[in-house]
Amino acid sequence: MRSIWNGAISFGLVSIPIKLVNATESHSISFRQIHTEDGGRIRYRKFCELEDREVTQGEIGKGYEDADGTIIPITEEDLSSLPIPTAKTIEIVAFVPADRIDPLQMDAAYYLQASGAPAAKPYTLLREALKRSNKVAIAKFALRGRERLGMLRVVGEAIAMHGLLWPDEVRAPEGLAPDTNVTVRDQELDLADALMDTLGEVDLEDLHDEYREAVEEVIAAKAAGEAPPQAPEPATGGKVLDLMAALESSVRAARESRGEDAEHAEVKSLPQRKTARAAPKQTGGKKSTSTAKKTAAKKTTAAKKSTAKSGQGQGQGQGQGTTKKTASKSTAKKTTAKKSTPRKRSA
Repeated sequence: MRSIWNGAISFGLVSIPIKLVNATESHSISFRQIHTEDGGRIRYRKFCELEDREVTQGEIGKGYEDADGTIIPITEEDLSSLPIPTAKTIEIVAFVPADRIDPLQMDAAYYLQASGAPAAKPYTLLREALKRSNKVAIAKFALRGRERLGMLRVVGEAIAMHGLLWPDEVRAPEGLAPDTNVTVRDQELDLADALMDTLGEVDLEDLHDEYREAVEEVIAAKAAGEAPPQAPEPATGGKVLDLMAALESSVRAARESRGEDAEHAEVKSLPQRKTARAAPKQTGGKKSTSTAKKTAAKKTTAAKKSTAKSGQGQGQGQGQGTTKKTASKSTAKKTTAKKSTPRKRSA
């Protein structure tokens, strides 16, 4: 692997010559800008605004624009000879537990390669010290025109360095959390736990970029003069209003995807909801009469229960209960007669 920076690790009075190598690479598909009418490439040309002519890459340098518009040239020699210790050195300033580092600070990753035989001993010393301490090293270094913060840790038998954002470069998440009061029930947490247990862990080596693969299929199809593959129709379903039902379905789907028995999922059943039933249709005959009688009986029973609750003691209370029972029977008879009318009409 090609190094992008040469320098040394400063570990107290120990200096370790190293080379900095990119630890990651991008496999994303890049596109060119083209003229849509004829497919010609769109290119940008760099012109000097003073001479009004195109210049080559070798003629282009760096400059800082002052507040009044004045351009101050800055050369690579100026940057490489900055009066700071981190210009060509990764200076370790502290050792801290790994959980002290907020993942939000993580930036680009690099490998530190020992530069030459003299670096082997101190390099190995630092690596083994990091292993035994279960800590990471916090360092400062300069790269691409600015000083940066870094974290050194052991990966395999090598030392890796993660660039870190400065603490003031990480925004606070103020105003992002829901501002409404939400209560999460224990049953919902239990189902969420069951879903997490069902999904379990994953081998990151098994994950791949499906978007890139789909783009490659489109490119291959168009290159062959074929129609590109079409996306499947999205599933049409109503909004999930019941969080418990959604969690239950997720647990079952996760178990099925893993080839497990979804019927034995440890999922608590939701209580049955009472819904209003539509009144049965009156079609005449004995069925109509039977339905009317059952309805009248239910209403009579409900009236009796209401009377029993409202009655207090004996005497006057019993008299009121008798009156209500009589009224209930009368109502039931009227209901029966009313619902039996369709049968008489059809006779």
